[in-house]
Amino acid sequence: MPVMTPLAITAHTATTALGCGLDAQLDALRHARSGLRRNDFGNAALPCWIGRVDGVEDSPLAADHATWDCRNNRLAWLGLRQDDFLARVHVARERYGPDRIALLLGTSTASIGATEQAYRQLDAAGDFARDPWHPGVHAPHSLAAFVTVALSLEGPCMTISTACSSSAKVFASAERMLRLGLIDAAVVGGVDTLCDSVLFGFNALELVSAEPCRPFDALRNGISIGEAAGFALLERVEAAPDAPRLLGYGEASDAHHMSTPHPQGLGAELALRDALVRAGIAAEQVDYINLHGTASLKNDEVEAALIGRTFPAGTRVSSTKGFTGHTLGAAGIVEAAIALLAIGHGFIPGNLGGSAPDPICGPQFAWRNERRRVDVALSNSFGFGGNNACLVFARAGFSA
Repeated sequence: MPVMTPLAITAHTATTALGCGLDAQLDALRHARSGLRRNDFGNAALPCWIGRVDGVEDSPLAADHATWDCRNNRLAWLGLRQDDFLARVHVARERYGPDRIALLLGTSTASIGATEQAYRQLDAAGDFARDPWHPGVHAPHSLAAFVTVALSLEGPCMTISTACSSSAKVFASAERMLRLGLIDAAVVGGVDTLCDSVLFGFNALELVSAEPCRPFDALRNGISIGEAAGFALLERVEAAPDAPRLLGYGEASDAHHMSTPHPQGLGAELALRDALVRAGIAAEQVDYINLHGTASLKNDEVEAALIGRTFPAGTRVSSTKGFTGHTLGAAGIVEAAIALLAIGHGFIPGNLGGSAPDPICGPQFAWRNERRRVDVALSNSFGFGGNNACLVFARAGFSA
């Protein structure tokens, strides 16, 4: 496998239960302040904790985008307006042309919450009421279709829905398109909002904790579901030589089970090793890894074992889902943004919630915040069905 030509990340942003934009994420991480709260979402709120973004309901889309109005697209629009992201996309659009910028977004549920609401409002004849009947909203491609209109882009537009790896795999798709010369830049990202189908669906699988999630804790008993929006702009390095880099990626699908990881983490290990090879680095050169770390029993066990057999004691690792909750299809982009914050601010976020570390966890785990230079950071995203992705980011100027 040839070493990948790095790509510049010329803009990025994240909006989660910690707040809107990168400054809000960094402030909460530095102060070990979780965004989780008791569930107050839905018609019959499930007794659990969630990572909810405030203000989504109070931010309807403008009149010219009204046909796309739903909770998921409202969160997307809220997220796009952070960290000058819209302005950076505008500059890229002027530089390359709207047909030379791809839009690649990950989501696991798209706007299914709007469809749930539409079914609750069926009329006496069993037909959809007039107001919620917007066909474009009730489709898996709703998110990307809305964002491409909102950003006035005309290049390739794709939705990736591979469960929790969705908005990590968009980076890989963008690199391939750029390498093939199909595009000159790519907007990548992901959005997933809370909805009853997700909350009650995961609860039916006995994966939802009634308490705030505790990744890698010996007494962990399930996940806390969150919602988020995040985006990044990828360009060739010559466009921004001082920007952080996407150094590599790895993808694998072991298809071991619909909802349980492979017991030896073989697919996850393949993705991880491919990412290191593509980036042209050794495991010893990795400073920080943002783990998938959902706080489910098997996922954390498998991932901790993978870390222990792959990385030296000096590599620092942690899960940040104790801060944001598991944001599902948006997890990849949110945790990529956190990895980039670690590089940009010399900061290792602690593994919030792991007050009684599982004995399987090795010396690599950062249970509390640490100050440290980070040149290379990884982000793991392992989805249902054994659909795995690993991203490698680096400081500008890093040389393997």
